[in-house]
Amino acid sequence: MMDKTFDPAAVEARIAAAWEAGNAFRAGRPERAGASPYCIVIPPPNVTGTLHMGHALNNTLQDILCRFERMRGRDVLWQPGTDHAGIATQMVVERRLMETQQPDRRSMGREAFVERVWAWKAESGGAIVNQLKRLGASCDWSRERFTMDEGLSAAVLKVFVDLHAQGLIYRDKRLVNWDPKFQTAISDLEVQQVEVKGHLWHFDYPVVDESGAETGEIVTVATTRPETMLGDTAVAVHPEDERYRALVGRRLRLPLVNRLIPIVADAYSDPEKGTGAVKITPAHDFNDFEVGRRQGCRPINVLDPEARLLLDGNADFLAEAAPEPETLALHGLDRFAARKAVVALMEARGLLRQIEPNTHAVPHGDRSGVVIEPYLTDQWYVNVKPLAERALQAVRDGQTKFVPENYEKIFFQWLENIEPWCISRQLWWGHQIPVWYDDAGGIYVAESEAAARAQAAQARGGEVALTRDPDVLDTWFSSALWPFSTLGWPESTPELARFYPTNTLVTGKDILFFWVARMMMMGLHVTDRAPFDTVYLHTLVRDEKGAKMSKSKGNVVDPLGLIDQYGADALRFTLTAMAAQGRDIKLSLQRVEGYRNFATKLWNAARFAELNGCRLDPRFRPEAVQSVLNRWALGEAARAVAEVEGALAAYRFNDAAAAAYRFVWNIFCDWYLELAKPVLQGEGVEPALRAETQGAIAFLIDQIAKLLHPFMPFLTEELWAIKGEGLADRGLLALAPWPQLEGLADPEAEAEIGFVVDLVSEVRSARSETNVPAGAQVPLVLVNADAAVRARVEAWRDTLLRLARLSEITFAEAAPRNAVQLLVRGSVAALPLEGIVDLAAEVARLRKEAGKAEGEIGKLDTKLGNADFLARAPEEVVDEIRERRDAETGRLAKIREALARLSDAEA
Repeated sequence: MMDKTFDPAAVEARIAAAWEAGNAFRAGRPERAGASPYCIVIPPPNVTGTLHMGHALNNTLQDILCRFERMRGRDVLWQPGTDHAGIATQMVVERRLMETQQPDRRSMGREAFVERVWAWKAESGGAIVNQLKRLGASCDWSRERFTMDEGLSAAVLKVFVDLHAQGLIYRDKRLVNWDPKFQTAISDLEVQQVEVKGHLWHFDYPVVDESGAETGEIVTVATTRPETMLGDTAVAVHPEDERYRALVGRRLRLPLVNRLIPIVADAYSDPEKGTGAVKITPAHDFNDFEVGRRQGCRPINVLDPEARLLLDGNADFLAEAAPEPETLALHGLDRFAARKAVVALMEARGLLRQIEPNTHAVPHGDRSGVVIEPYLTDQWYVNVKPLAERALQAVRDGQTKFVPENYEKIFFQWLENIEPWCISRQLWWGHQIPVWYDDAGGIYVAESEAAARAQAAQARGGEVALTRDPDVLDTWFSSALWPFSTLGWPESTPELARFYPTNTLVTGKDILFFWVARMMMMGLHVTDRAPFDTVYLHTLVRDEKGAKMSKSKGNVVDPLGLIDQYGADALRFTLTAMAAQGRDIKLSLQRVEGYRNFATKLWNAARFAELNGCRLDPRFRPEAVQSVLNRWALGEAARAVAEVEGALAAYRFNDAAAAAYRFVWNIFCDWYLELAKPVLQGEGVEPALRAETQGAIAFLIDQIAKLLHPFMPFLTEELWAIKGEGLADRGLLALAPWPQLEGLADPEAEAEIGFVVDLVSEVRSARSETNVPAGAQVPLVLVNADAAVRARVEAWRDTLLRLARLSEITFAEAAPRNAVQLLVRGSVAALPLEGIVDLAAEVARLRKEAGKAEGEIGKLDTKLGNADFLARAPEEVVDEIRERRDAETGRLAKIREALARLSDAEA
């Protein structure tokens, strides 16, 4: 006997254990040796991570695809693993050392610190794996990998050495995003732009003649970063700016430093912005770096790695300059203290013309929280331009497609304008760069120290001392190899031969460039094949008001908390039902609760079936049923299966969920079981009809379990376990075949039962729209009904009277006066409402409601038509207004429909 209620907390762990015991998710099962392979590689979460809502969405969608393809008979490998997450993991361990009052990493040294990180990983790392299992992720956990596994490390070393040998990896001095707190370069993804209320300082730079004497002319520049002016090497003006045309080619004296710098013409300067003259500091601004390269201005770095002024002893700074003593006294000042000091010095010299308030975006480290510096350092780079060309061609040729397709354009834009990739990081945790140096500046790149020593001995004619490069590789470097390194490359493994290239990559749109593009480039370059055939990019999960979730806002929703409260199935179905292509998800707890109720409704339906003698019978043949009601239900099930299949094949996850929901809740629970009650519970029913109906209901519950399994695996596996006679050994639902219901569509049955369903639905809608009291029974008149309609009405008269709350059903040649007319599948039905509803009063009420709706739509249209409002308002506010307009438009349409009915009745 089934439990009275479905309790997710009581069954999820048990079902997960059954999957694990049955090796349900293992790739390469013997019985599937001849099956078509299907592979997804998980976007490896950080080993430091915990499950957030983005993970929940991403892994739910992957799991749906994997369970769906597994049920369709394919040999599925969902490859799991975690990322070593260089800076994030190092930060976690350093914080722990500080909290436990142990020596910091520099005190203990590199080797001891790295050992401590490995110990932390063994003890606490990878908690997210267990959290993914709670979500129901059907990965092949026996194949879990880590980006610093021995095998993956070998792949990293080989790719680095090969790319260097091919001239694609090189060392260069360029600007990077520099985190002064962690003292390392970081990727663009680790930089957050923060709106800051600051100032714009206007400084006067004196013009000099050929001898260096001041002419009395000045050029005023505006800057948000006065401290960097000490590194200025030019001032740029627009070539077409008449104000400065005569000054182009002349020189300025840089205040405080007394360096003579040129005035250059460059289109980067915007004549409409500020004074139209822009200070160029190539070592401290990405745009200025490019201007400096175009104009031949050398970069001068005036900050040290901790973002303090670096002046005294700085040969680059002192060259061609005669800094004042007060300027040199700023050496060692923190950048923000130096900013105030420079402004004070400029003001004292009468060169501060103006200070104006200025709100602007300032880059911050997403983990350190400090302001990021564009910083000039020696780093290792990959020349990705030729790699990008191959990735672009693979997409153009259709080897890899993007879903939604519009992301293809973004992919092209990024890769067509790609810059060299900085791959070195000044950290200790990660893949240490396989480069060794000798004391004469020789560089040796090799997969091992022994190989490097052999190179050095050959080059130098004997043994020499070598020092390894202390930097580690950007985490994205090893992640870029993930699709093939996890399958055993560079070894020729059976898994690599069978599952590479992989099939679908499911990931967030925010890492299209950082991860997807780099996997494409590396996969094509290293293996000569695109790493996946389809990239499905999902959007963000926001809060129910459309705001981005953040700890600072306090609106973060914990998926584990929702699983505890509502069950994993409810959370999964919510995310799937809302995952429309290209649209952010506004997560409403009400929706999660609603889909928990959906699970409850299905459970109650199965329990109702059990209590009414519906038992699974292996001899049941759906194609042999005789009852029109059962034929209709089986045909609707076949349609639902086809709709779900089509939607999943097109990655329309929300449409797949909607099709499954519609069949289970509306068709099966609300209509089929309701229409079947007289057969199951009535007196005088033929035994054969009752038995067939019981068999059909049990069969359909089994098909529903299959249909819903990719979306709601725990509930459906539990329903599947409720076996019938002769089915005790049928195994796990996770390995069961997908429903095969082709050929069960029955147009005749659909015409009959569909008419009954539509007629009841239309009567109910009309009653609601016209304010007929809930308890009132009203007559129904079929107008000019043909023989087929009369037969259907007579066959289902009792059901129609009961479900539509009708007092009687009659037939007539014309509709009676004061009747609401309904069109049902080409037939006219009328509800005489005289004496039941005050038609005139109801028309007046509805017209008033229509006026309110039209007024509200007008107000919302005014806002949406205001370009200034659209530019200034937060995205979530604009989205909310659009949703309100859609809701009001839908409400107005229903009001007008009701008015049309009542107006007909009045006439």
